[in-house]
Amino acid sequence: MSDKSFDLDTVKKLAELVKKNDLGEITVTDGDKRITVKGRVHCAPPAPAFPQVPPMPPMPQMQAAAPEAPKAEEKAEGNEVKAPIVGTFYAAPSPDSEPFVKVGSQVKKGDTIFIIESMKVMSEVQSEFDGEVKKILVQSGDPVDFDQTVMVIG
Repeated sequence: MSDKSFDLDTVKKLAELVKKNDLGEITVTDGDKRITVKGRVHCAPPAPAFPQVPPMPPMPQMQAAAPEAPKAEEKAEGNEVKAPIVGTFYAAPSPDSEPFVKVGSQVKKGDTIFIIESMKVMSEVQSEFDGEVKKILVQSGDPVDFDQTVMVIG
């Protein structure tokens, strides 16, 4: 080896230092001598093909829905209007608007009676029955499950 190079022990020690500390590279200069020892090339993990979306939290369970006995009575009073999708129930088209229907309102088949928001999409729900709104079982802003009874029309 010439005077301008490092001895083999120094190179081995530098290589061991790079490996032990998981370094990309190390450069040492001693006067006019200089050595660079490179470790493994660290590549960033590949970007996911699809954006990662955090899992949705579970829908809160409605505490008021625990007693099942009154629902049997509601079925006997008229036609049940059920939620066609999972989402959030809204009684009116906007927060400052009057609700589509109230208890006692007369509705005809095809009238819009409420909205369900699901995945940022507002879906108007039309009545399948003619009659009077007997009961509204949820409040505006409440979560509803698929096939949950929302109101009764008699």
